[in-house]
Amino acid sequence: MPPKKRNSGTTQSKGLKPSTESAPPDKKESPELSLKKHRDKDAEFVTLCKSLHVTDLVCDRAWTLWKNVQESMDEVTDSQKRLWGACLFVIETDMDVACFTLTQVLKAVSLNVKQFMALVRKLDVNMDTISTKVNSALTRLEKKYDVTLALYQRFEKTCKKIFALVSDGKEREIMRSCWTMFLLAKGRVLQMEDDLVISFQLLLCTLELFIKRCPPDLLQPLYKSAISKVQSPPTRASRRNQSKAKSRPPEPEVDVQLLETLCKENECNAEEVKNVYQTSFSAFLDSLDLSRSQDFPQVNDFDQQYEEHYLKSRDIDGRLFFDGDETVLVPKVEISQVERTPKKNLPDEDTALIPPQTPIRAAMTSIQQLRGDLISTGDQPSTNLATYFKNCTVDPTQDVVKRLETLGQTFSQRFGQAVGPRCVILGKQRFTLGVRLYYKVMEAMLESSHDLYSSKLLNDSTFHTSLLACALEVVMATYGGYSHGGGGGDTAETDVCFPWILDVFSLAAFDFYKVIESFIKADPTLSKDIVKHLETCENLIMERIAWRTGSPLFELLKQEHEGGAAEQVETPASFSQPLQHNHTAADLYLSPMRPGLRVLPHESTATASSQASSQAPAQPASQTPRHRKSNSLSLFYKKLYRLAYTRLKMLCSYLLSSHPELEPIIWTLFQHTLQHEYELMRDRHLDQLMMSAMYAICKVKSVDLRFKTIVTAYKNMPNTNQETFKHVLITEGHYDSIIVFYNQVFMQRLKTNILQYASTRPPTLSPIPQIPRSPYKFPNSPLRVPGSNNVYISPLKSPRMSPGIMTPRTRSVLYIPCSSLSGRFQKINQMVNSSSCKRALDLGPSPKPLKRLRFDGDGQDEADGSKSGGDSTLIQKLAEMSK
Repeated sequence: MPPKKRNSGTTQSKGLKPSTESAPPDKKESPELSLKKHRDKDAEFVTLCKSLHVTDLVCDRAWTLWKNVQESMDEVTDSQKRLWGACLFVIETDMDVACFTLTQVLKAVSLNVKQFMALVRKLDVNMDTISTKVNSALTRLEKKYDVTLALYQRFEKTCKKIFALVSDGKEREIMRSCWTMFLLAKGRVLQMEDDLVISFQLLLCTLELFIKRCPPDLLQPLYKSAISKVQSPPTRASRRNQSKAKSRPPEPEVDVQLLETLCKENECNAEEVKNVYQTSFSAFLDSLDLSRSQDFPQVNDFDQQYEEHYLKSRDIDGRLFFDGDETVLVPKVEISQVERTPKKNLPDEDTALIPPQTPIRAAMTSIQQLRGDLISTGDQPSTNLATYFKNCTVDPTQDVVKRLETLGQTFSQRFGQAVGPRCVILGKQRFTLGVRLYYKVMEAMLESSHDLYSSKLLNDSTFHTSLLACALEVVMATYGGYSHGGGGGDTAETDVCFPWILDVFSLAAFDFYKVIESFIKADPTLSKDIVKHLETCENLIMERIAWRTGSPLFELLKQEHEGGAAEQVETPASFSQPLQHNHTAADLYLSPMRPGLRVLPHESTATASSQASSQAPAQPASQTPRHRKSNSLSLFYKKLYRLAYTRLKMLCSYLLSSHPELEPIIWTLFQHTLQHEYELMRDRHLDQLMMSAMYAICKVKSVDLRFKTIVTAYKNMPNTNQETFKHVLITEGHYDSIIVFYNQVFMQRLKTNILQYASTRPPTLSPIPQIPRSPYKFPNSPLRVPGSNNVYISPLKSPRMSPGIMTPRTRSVLYIPCSSLSGRFQKINQMVNSSSCKRALDLGPSPKPLKRLRFDGDGQDEADGSKSGGDSTLIQKLAEMSK
């Protein structure tokens, strides 16, 4: 029954256990490497260690890691020196010692950032090679690199529009000084150096400083004329005579006209950039004695200071972007992928409609759209919303205003703590946008639902806090991208991604989940990316966050089971029924609960969201009150089961395609665990139970499937984190791998149930849940053709746009004129279902059978379809049909 650990490649010396044993080197140890102590190692390895100034202990541990990696890899395809560099990076990060920077190791092994990141992750050939600490560091470095690369690409393009080319190359010196100052400012001002938007705003502030102090002959006409007339850029003569001109008024802190021109040219909100300048950037200039100085900033003034910052951070030397250094520049093909937009055979007017979608342009566009949607929404309730408040049994207006004031102060302070101490005002700006969206969505909810219980709902503090948190999450995601924090282990203190907002407001994830669906349906202006982000937040809550100790979910489950209503949570018989998405916020926030759990304001007990139940006569005190089903818990479990089955089905398709009969059996055990052994989810992840259920059923059914293989396939699934299988709660405060969890916890709790599946009378199989399409539909979104993964149909959005412009690189999109006959659709369906067409459209690698799976997952199928000519075959057939 228990899985056995294999000796080859899965065990590790005690000195290499992750962060729990990552103590700093002994203080008595000499920082210099002793060559005599390392005669047992490869001489080139020792030379590499010496060049990177590692200690004896780091050298020893890296060598041990290398030997383990060497034993576990099927073949060493990379050079030993590069793998040694990766091992040294892993050990240095795990031990948290400062021996070398990322740039230094990149240069030592001749790799760029992306190549090195891929190589380090490639070392993760078993569950013990790389700790979650190292993986977290890799993720942080990669995000910071992506942000800096995007910023430099925009910086270079912007400078070409600002500075005039001169024969002596003076503009290059100015650009170098500007870029170096910006890097120093970003490092000094921001704790979150991977914040793209604020970093870009800082870059514009830096450019403003250089433009207004730049000699006029070095500026392009637009920016030469943009400088305010009240100040003239200092010339060399004026700088020489500066001491004589003490009566001259001080230079203004910011040239508003110039800054507005910069913002307009870069599609950035000028008011936000002014605030960044007046708070963060001005303080930075003061620290360098540059805020009132007329001197033109020279790179030597702050080059050394940035050097110190870079060495302290131990990551990437941002100055290398300006030098075009190979360690920080990705291949040109990859760079073009970021900005590439199909523009084949288009007239000039159509080309202009589609600007390159760079990361910065995408961020600025999203922010403009959000701010535009909220222009007509004020910072106070509208007249219509105020009427709703006044019509309540108890007017909630004062409570709403007081709550916003308190939460606004909390949000701004916590934002400043996370992003940067002088960024509190930026937090206030984002909170103001969140309040506008909060009022807008609340009014839309009330107008659409006509709920009889709006009075109770509007006096529910949890509802208001959840709605505000959701509005702020939309704002934060719009400004900061759509990544998510809290992967399962330790997260950076500076991470403001979801679920950060829950911690700021001390809001239970289960309560936040209740508002997501209503929020999305109430605001049709939300972009598809934001809707997907909120759906991902909902999934994260169901997978893990709602199962944390202290969550109200456990109290609700306890009530259901104690009340003899264990089957009421969500009966298996309802799995085949469609998931209805017609729940209002009142349905969930006013869902019935037994007395004593939580009392809504001005009410002794919560009531059901129906007139009949609210008018039900009170039962005599001597009788046990009839337990009413919780709407919020029922909907939560309906969605949970569908999410769980979807993920299980995907994992089974990777691993058990030759054993389709096992999927419903695994699902039955998985569903039983979630319904009857829900305590196993406490402080754990849904996928941990899924993988354990799969291993258990394969074991009793004598199917050879090892945990290592399950983990390999799991890593290739979307939205997964390696901490899920490396950092599993065993007992309170003790974490280990998923194998240990299975042996010591899962199997012990479910042993009797698991063994039933090996008997001649196994348990009845649970029905398979019906998997609906997303409730958050878009009328203009492409719809998948049934029976195909890669064929979509979409309405033509503009007659000026040819079908070619809508063709993604990874799919074939068919343009069907409205006048097409239904018979053509039938022919297309026949084509799609034909084996030849399927092969032509299958542009991705197919799932590999178990015997071909490698834990590293680096191999590719030979017939990947990349040269199959699928597009031309399909278009040719369509052309024949149209004749």
